[in-house]
Amino acid sequence: MFDKLQELELKFEALSTEISDPDVIADNNRWRVLMKEHSDLTPVIDSYREYKRLSASVEEAKELLNESTDEELRQLAKDELKEGQRELDTTIEELKILLLPKDPNDDKNVIVEIRAGAGGDEAALFANTLYRMYGHYADSRRWKTEVMNSNENGIGGFKEIVFMIQGKGAYSRLKYESGVHRVQRIPVTESGGRIHTSTTTVAVLPEAEDLDFQLDMADVRVDVYRSSGNGGQSVNTTDSAVRVTHVPTGVVVACQDEKSQLKNKDKALKILRAKLYDLEQERLNAQLSQERRSQIGTGDRSERIRTYNYPQGRVTDHRIALTLHRLEQVLDGDLDEILDNCIAQDQAKKLQGE
Repeated sequence: MFDKLQELELKFEALSTEISDPDVIADNNRWRVLMKEHSDLTPVIDSYREYKRLSASVEEAKELLNESTDEELRQLAKDELKEGQRELDTTIEELKILLLPKDPNDDKNVIVEIRAGAGGDEAALFANTLYRMYGHYADSRRWKTEVMNSNENGIGGFKEIVFMIQGKGAYSRLKYESGVHRVQRIPVTESGGRIHTSTTTVAVLPEAEDLDFQLDMADVRVDVYRSSGNGGQSVNTTDSAVRVTHVPTGVVVACQDEKSQLKNKDKALKILRAKLYDLEQERLNAQLSQERRSQIGTGDRSERIRTYNYPQGRVTDHRIALTLHRLEQVLDGDLDEILDNCIAQDQAKKLQGE
């Protein structure tokens, strides 16, 4: 591990020199690539340099302990050695995590699809609740949210809503939200006060750029039609809705939220590109051995990952066996404790080589 870190430090120093070169700065594309590489290496090198500083401090404390006959100095050296070794062990663990292979999609924006599952109108209402939850979470991180397409049920719920969240590292955290979300509560329409169980599915896709996935428009069929639903008079009376079909795979995406046909087409193609990129990623992941697959971030989307129990004010994430008795705060976008635990377990499994 430390041989690799030494090589990375030399590479980091070379990059630091290169990005300061006027000729490199003049080449904007090359400079951006090198800056990203430098930025990605910075936390690793900072941690490695801290490791070297702590190692030297521990060695000094050991020498003082071995050479000194003064009891007061020896006690001071013991205390410094104990604290220094504790910090050193923590830094080594941090370095192990930093050296884990990074998901190339982690820094990408995401496209989130929320669909009502079992439960009819109640599932659609909960789809709206989840959309609001992710919107608040994005706001807390200063990420931007943009609705790509939606299909309302007429009483404030969504049969389906697709939206983009733009922000550095969005996929690195929100990828753990893919799966089936179950809600247990008494519906407003339930006169008998019985608790109903409904489900909503969430899919989180990394935004695919042209460099990630080349979409051949010759494989895409584009259809336009009149919008339907609660879109307003101008939306419903023009052929502004767009449906795009990727003929080789049969993947279909429709967008109708915008008044402009061009804008709807642009959004539909973004979603289509993300879906096709995700299919390609799934194909590649399927080729990996079971031992190398991440058990959390790329799990089966049909898996029930979380339950939101309103009567008990409880949220349970079944993958990490975590239960929080603060449902209201979680639905207001306070997701960090859940996501931090998902990330920690994912890293632990990778460190164990699972």
